[in-house]
Amino acid sequence: MSEQTPAKGLEEVVARRFLTTDEARPDKVGRWHARGRRTARENIADLVDDGSFVEYGRFITPAQEQRRHLADLVVEGPGDGLVAGTARVGGRPCAVLSYDYLVMAGTQGMRGHRKSDRLLELVRRMRLPTVFFTEGGGGRPGDSDLPIVSALDVGSFALWGELQGAVPRIAVVSGRCFAGNAVLAGCADLRVATPDANLGMAGPAMIAGGGLGDFRPEEIGPVEDQAANGVLDVVVQDEAEAVAVVRRLLGYLEPPHDSGDAAPQEQLRGAMPDNDREAFDVRPVVETLADTDSVTWLREGWAPGIVTALARVDGVPVGVMANQSTHLGGAIGSDESAKAADFLELCERWRLPVVSLVDTPGFMVGPDAEREGLVRHASRMVIAGARLTTPLVGVVLRRGYGLGAQAMLGGSTHRPLITVAWPSAHLGAMGLEGAVRLALARELAAMPADEREDAVRRHTADLRDHAAALNAARVFEIDDVIDPAETRFVVASTLRAALHG
Repeated sequence: MSEQTPAKGLEEVVARRFLTTDEARPDKVGRWHARGRRTARENIADLVDDGSFVEYGRFITPAQEQRRHLADLVVEGPGDGLVAGTARVGGRPCAVLSYDYLVMAGTQGMRGHRKSDRLLELVRRMRLPTVFFTEGGGGRPGDSDLPIVSALDVGSFALWGELQGAVPRIAVVSGRCFAGNAVLAGCADLRVATPDANLGMAGPAMIAGGGLGDFRPEEIGPVEDQAANGVLDVVVQDEAEAVAVVRRLLGYLEPPHDSGDAAPQEQLRGAMPDNDREAFDVRPVVETLADTDSVTWLREGWAPGIVTALARVDGVPVGVMANQSTHLGGAIGSDESAKAADFLELCERWRLPVVSLVDTPGFMVGPDAEREGLVRHASRMVIAGARLTTPLVGVVLRRGYGLGAQAMLGGSTHRPLITVAWPSAHLGAMGLEGAVRLALARELAAMPADEREDAVRRHTADLRDHAAALNAARVFEIDDVIDPAETRFVVASTLRAALHG
């Protein structure tokens, strides 16, 4: 057998491949590290399973050969500033794309768009969950090798957008993310961001060019603004934590595990305050129900009257939404309605069962609420719940009143696969005291003022007995009243029956 010789041209391929690596640009990487940042390739290496990354288009260069030497573009513009390919994350096949800020500030070049178009078409064909690190400055105006007038025929945005509902998509935002890069982040199902992220539909140059003033990049769409308005889903401390969160989010796509550890469920018996008008934080209830360390809170900074999370319950991946009585008593306003609708639509796309924990006086009311478009947002929440085809389980923790409670339960107490209540819960067409004041308006008006409130209290107490969970169960408006300590078992057993696993 003859001695093997290197394949023809292999040395050149190896040399050119080296020029696409971080090792080929130590000065740039060193300055980037000094800012506490990781490179695109470092983030991808941390995310994907070892040895699983198959890269596409590593040798393409910026389309600027009419004004720059090719040798310069090979060295300074590896991959046209986009690293992309397929890989495995936790053993699951995925696609990963990352703009490279060390190449022309992560701007989007024409050849880079061809690469992203290619990958996104493959994502649909291969049905791959996709992670996109979107940092960058938007479209690049300096590409000169192609006949371009507007570049509005670029396909990446439509291809990425039409993947909604076809595959799960997660965007990671760190540093400056403007214009086209921001749109890619915004079109994802979930957005994970670091504190130094700035996310905006235009960067400083475009804003100034539009005559709208001069702003530093850090003033445009900072994290504190984008978390408070619901743009960002999870805010983390740094890129390392961002990668860890992405891995956990992708983990919810796995089939149910056999089981999971959890806190002693007897703790739930003392979760409700003795005074049922007292606000309490519902998040410990969620964390007790869920498997230990399995909860990922979403959009914590926005619409605080509803909390949303992904988690596992006895090994079953779920989405959890719950009313938060510490904000307006758990009333559902416009933002809460939009947050809940978005979340239900996410769970539908990702095929995650939903666990809804109800403790609400209903939708917010009044002229101020209506000025925020409550009718439109509340109706959207009802539609999102009614259209769920993924399993839904409802648990009335304390108050289940009015259309707001119905919306939390997919539109009706009989829409979930099972609707149960805790022993101290009450259900009604509206808040009990309000129902009394409405039903007895004439009688109360005819009473002396000093007797009126006492009559309201008396009738409210009577109505309270009628609205008790056991009474609702007696006429089969709900399926059962349970020991709070049984909740985890009821939820997991119902979902396993629905999922046949």
